[in-house]
Amino acid sequence: MSIRLDRLLANLGYGSRREAQALVASGQVRLNGASQRDPGLHVAPGLAITVAGEPIDPFSPLTLVVNKPIGVVCSHREPGRSLYELFPDRWRRRTPALSSVGRLDAETTGLLLVTDDGALLHRVIAPRSHVTKRYRASLARPLSGHEGALFAAGTLVLEGEAKPLAPAELEVVTPTLARLTVSEGRYHQVRRMFAAAGNHVTALDREAIGGLETPADLDRGSWRIATPAELAQVFEFPRF
Repeated sequence: MSIRLDRLLANLGYGSRREAQALVASGQVRLNGASQRDPGLHVAPGLAITVAGEPIDPFSPLTLVVNKPIGVVCSHREPGRSLYELFPDRWRRRTPALSSVGRLDAETTGLLLVTDDGALLHRVIAPRSHVTKRYRASLARPLSGHEGALFAAGTLVLEGEAKPLAPAELEVVTPTLARLTVSEGRYHQVRRMFAAAGNHVTALDREAIGGLETPADLDRGSWRIATPAELAQVFEFPRF
């Protein structure tokens, strides 16, 4: 679909509508190599557009794959370093806004999706989708051996809740290291599950969302635009 050039620039965070018009009028916007000074021109994806000599930011819908570092919060409002500080400053002004698909607490690292695609976000987090998430948990004490059955039973009720958790799958890696795959996204769920089993999580990393694993070439604190194949992998996962 086509959109006015000034509105596109404003939606992508290059400034207000008036600032976008001034940017175009200054000759800093080029279409297919030619200077464009008409802010009302309708443009569409596929055009080679540059702003101040740099390729224009990706159009919406935009989804990012992020390898979240420790100490970063997934909110615009929480105190501390924000996830959105990893991206270009102007992306905080994009319309529609970028939002994390679910959250990881500040001390949890690993795979995270960030998107401005509301339909995708709700499809991933909707309970009926049952998109699994796999975590690697380092534990303060050795596993006792009962945790796998406890988590798989579908009867575990976390403190302060009334509804049992859905069954989850535990893979023991070492006595103090385990992988846990869950199909829900309750508040601090993995940490609270191990606490209910009498243990304490000392480090937690999300390794996979559905069938999408943290890309091996994506360093901690890095991000890139998700490919269509990666988004499809999110909904390809084993059921248990």
